[in-house]
Amino acid sequence: MSIFDAIIQGIVQGLTEFLPVSSSGHLAITQHIMGVTENNLFFNVMLHIGTLVAVVAFYYKLIWRLIKEFFVLVKDIFTGKFTFKNMNNDRTMIFMLIVGLLPLFLLFLPIPGTGMNIKDFAEVISGGEEYFIIVGFSLLFTSALLILGNIFNNRLIEKAKNDGTLSENGAGKQKLSVVDALVVGLVQCCAAVLPGLSRSGSTLAAGQMRGVNRQTAFDFTFIMAIPSILAAAVLELSDALSSPEGIGISLWVVIAGMIAAAIVGYLSIVLFKWLLKTNKMYVFIIYTAIVGLAVIAVSIVEMSVGHNLFT
Repeated sequence: MSIFDAIIQGIVQGLTEFLPVSSSGHLAITQHIMGVTENNLFFNVMLHIGTLVAVVAFYYKLIWRLIKEFFVLVKDIFTGKFTFKNMNNDRTMIFMLIVGLLPLFLLFLPIPGTGMNIKDFAEVISGGEEYFIIVGFSLLFTSALLILGNIFNNRLIEKAKNDGTLSENGAGKQKLSVVDALVVGLVQCCAAVLPGLSRSGSTLAAGQMRGVNRQTAFDFTFIMAIPSILAAAVLELSDALSSPEGIGISLWVVIAGMIAAAIVGYLSIVLFKWLLKTNKMYVFIIYTAIVGLAVIAVSIVEMSVGHNLFT
């Protein structure tokens, strides 16, 4: 892999990790078009770390608040001052983050008769060219979820206008409930399995369908991405370093990809937040539907002719 290829993949990763269009799906499309048959696990992990840097840089103030609140929470628990009734927004978010991350353990459940767990199956789908059509259907599912999320959000806004309770950040619940967090967490698990199902888009839509304020759902989605990406990176990095090929790629290539992913990832969060605030989610709805249909069409043709149309 050349530095140019690494930068291209870094840009794709950074642009699609946080925009509701699916990074795994777009990386699969990019590699399919470029004919990149090797799937260097170490390089993919480092791209994810690059996007992790982006979200930490964007949310550093909120992250620092949550860290401080966590230690105050621990102190209150041990001194007997803690009560569920009087929790502030930051403390509530900490609890809901823990609840929302619990479904990720489902990825380690074994699949009967296969010798694999759900996480292994997800990696097989992502790396197998014969599964390319799944990317197309998953992108269509992303579009459908975004449509539903948009419909529910517009209903909340309309109701708030009639009630005179509409704020600058829209309408809906400012705090997530346990059920809200579990639903968002389960949707995140589905996104981890299916390449093409956007993690940010599907979890945001799930929050909106649960009646959560769009800004609250947005913040929860991205803060929850930090431990999710970090945990996945640690597990995959261990696998990558213990594999026969090891790193198997130039350090400069890795650095180029990481920098591209971090810079573009930060800008994509800024863009996503603006489009959500200005109610322009239809851009992603249309885009994921068109790309999904195109991938399905290409996949059907390739299955007919028996080879990759691009290579």
